[in-house]
Amino acid sequence: MQSSVASATPKQETHSLIASDKVEGTKVRRPNGETLGEIMRVMIDKKTGQVAYAVMSFGGFLGIGSDFYPLPWDQLTYNPKLDAYELDITEEQLRKAPKFAKGAAPDWSPAEGKRIRDYYNLPMSGM
Repeated sequence: MQSSVASATPKQETHSLIASDKVEGTKVRRPNGETLGEIMRVMIDKKTGQVAYAVMSFGGFLGIGSDFYPLPWDQLTYNPKLDAYELDITEEQLRKAPKFAKGAAPDWSPAEGKRIRDYYNLPMSGM
């Protein structure tokens, strides 16, 4: 049963805001349009309220055998022409990126956050 707030909340977006349920399921593509995967979750820092990661599914066939990749949110750029988020990364870089298997409990510790940000050569952002 949906709450009255959820059912009354439009699933629209503005020029600068988007509801999380519209981000989840959005394709992630390379700049050339090739599909890499899709966003499964958006992880938000409880203290800052900032989006920390988009968890992207990648690999497998029809969702079977897919792994999940926490992508620092600032690595993604929304491209309205592709109706997708862009990630400029090679196949090799993605295959070596931090990931976790479907059904596994991800490690969202500060140490893992540092490992993820270090992999993408990004400074720590307080998360």
